[in-house]
Amino acid sequence: MENDFINLTADNISSEHLCCAIADKKHQYGVDVKKAWIADRIAEGHVFRKLNEKGKVFIEYTLLEKAWVPIVGDNYIYIYCLWVSGSFKRKGYGKELLNYCIADAKKQSKAGVCIISAKKKKPFLAEKKFMQKFGFETVDTIDGEYELLALSFDGSKPQFAPTAKTQRIDSETLTIYYGLQCPYIPNCIKQIEAYCKTNDIPIELIAVDSLEKSKRLPCVFNNWAVFYKGEFETVHLLNEGYLKKMLEKSTN
Repeated sequence: MENDFINLTADNISSEHLCCAIADKKHQYGVDVKKAWIADRIAEGHVFRKLNEKGKVFIEYTLLEKAWVPIVGDNYIYIYCLWVSGSFKRKGYGKELLNYCIADAKKQSKAGVCIISAKKKKPFLAEKKFMQKFGFETVDTIDGEYELLALSFDGSKPQFAPTAKTQRIDSETLTIYYGLQCPYIPNCIKQIEAYCKTNDIPIELIAVDSLEKSKRLPCVFNNWAVFYKGEFETVHLLNEGYLKKMLEKSTN
């Protein structure tokens, strides 16, 4: 199965597809943005490993010190995303990808591997039960809902940055912190801006465009975080429909 996978490199990133947004033309701009973002990170040890097929089967990870998330720890690997979808499920690909990451961490003499999850399954976050099968344990939490899972090799534990546990901001305005890594984000922002303009809803969009900004965020974050009326709402990517439901729920 090892030969079925390929890693993005500086030499092949321009020609290889990003399987997380493989079929939808409306996300092509986002794909170009993500490729540029990854290209700048490869020399830092960023890994995007995918099945060598036209499908959504991949893992993306990097050194925790270089990971654009409000998590701190010494000598860990951070997994941004592990995704196996559609007809590729239940074929062992997720296991193969995660085992590759774990083996890579050990080869680099890392202290362990970590990933953001949740007490109950949430879209865009790792499934806790799957990670537990590989020995991952909850090492930190936010509001008893979001969890930092870690597989420690030496007993050390990473944690959410202190600022991430704030989970609120001073502004009452709909506020979205967004990263440059996910190819779906540019289209989400386009839909949200159009909806807010049509419905006279004030909105503030904050680009998390540096490692330093990401480490100081006031909430849990893995490319996306939404606040409304000062309170943290979700890490779920928003389109027009989801935003409308969220605002209605918050008003009621």
